[in-house]
Amino acid sequence: MRFSAQFLNASEAASRLGVSAKALRLYEQRCLIAPIRTAAGWRAYGPAEMARAAEIVALRGLGFSLAQVTRVLEGDSSCMEPALAAHQAVLEGRLRQLVGMMEKIGSLRDDLARGKAPTIGELARLMMPDAGPGVAFDLPWPWGGERFELGPVRALNYIIGPLGSGKTRLARRLAESLPNSAFLGLDRLADGCAVALARMDADPALSSRVDRTLAWLVEDGAAMSGALLALLAGLETEGPAILVVDMIEQGLDQASQEALIAHLRRRGPGGRPLFLLTRSCAILNLTAVGADEAIILCPANHSPPTYVAPYPGTPGYEAVATCLASPEVRARTEGVIAWRPEVA
Repeated sequence: MRFSAQFLNASEAASRLGVSAKALRLYEQRCLIAPIRTAAGWRAYGPAEMARAAEIVALRGLGFSLAQVTRVLEGDSSCMEPALAAHQAVLEGRLRQLVGMMEKIGSLRDDLARGKAPTIGELARLMMPDAGPGVAFDLPWPWGGERFELGPVRALNYIIGPLGSGKTRLARRLAESLPNSAFLGLDRLADGCAVALARMDADPALSSRVDRTLAWLVEDGAAMSGALLALLAGLETEGPAILVVDMIEQGLDQASQEALIAHLRRRGPGGRPLFLLTRSCAILNLTAVGADEAIILCPANHSPPTYVAPYPGTPGYEAVATCLASPEVRARTEGVIAWRPEVA
């Protein structure tokens, strides 16, 4: 069968829709779209398939899970209210950011009218989202007390480094140094499901939040597990203003990791800031890092931690990319601990 120029291959269709080819395959697996196959077996997307995919992308942009997208496309509107309410909350958070930026610009214009020009730093900060409190502290071993100044705290802050780089020690020091913060360690995995269920039984509000988030993640492809339940019980616990999470992908398969990070991104700028230790490319997808996310690299040579921009060619980018691995590879190295000397 010969295809006209109206038909696009998977890469072209994904580029036009602004999604990845992997996302299109996921939509196909869920029977949401059915691309035509060429004689050689390649997927081809015609006008009808592109129109359908565009509807799916639009609904996903509004925060609908894949299961909710399926119901909406089938004519079931019952899931629209909670999804639209959540999207409205995200937009309201962004609106508050814009109002704050407008107030800053107004203040700078007032200063200009009085003959005081803004500094380059003040102008640059106009483009940055409002950030949480920054701190400076002495780094623990293996850095030997060097001073580290934390930059603006973003909604999502990734901490990454090879085995033995000190990233866990940095994370613990951050949890100690940032005001009203807590460290969610790997001890959550020890009898995690039983402990999480006990906490939820004792706190109905927590149980409701975990159930709601868990249902969303499962609909989006996550696998129900004790590791996921224990993680959500920690993430949904109220109290700490900032959470530092050790190896967030631990015990989660690839689909669960992808659903989880998509959920955390959808919280918007008003969500609780998170510091996520990770070595999974499903969690830290360098092509998907947004403006309100930051990457902190702990180098292998024990140089001080540094911020890395998510663009090829920038300092530290290749080191970050080298640290990342697929969930399958990460599973093979689970439990591996780098040898380190005794500290006096």
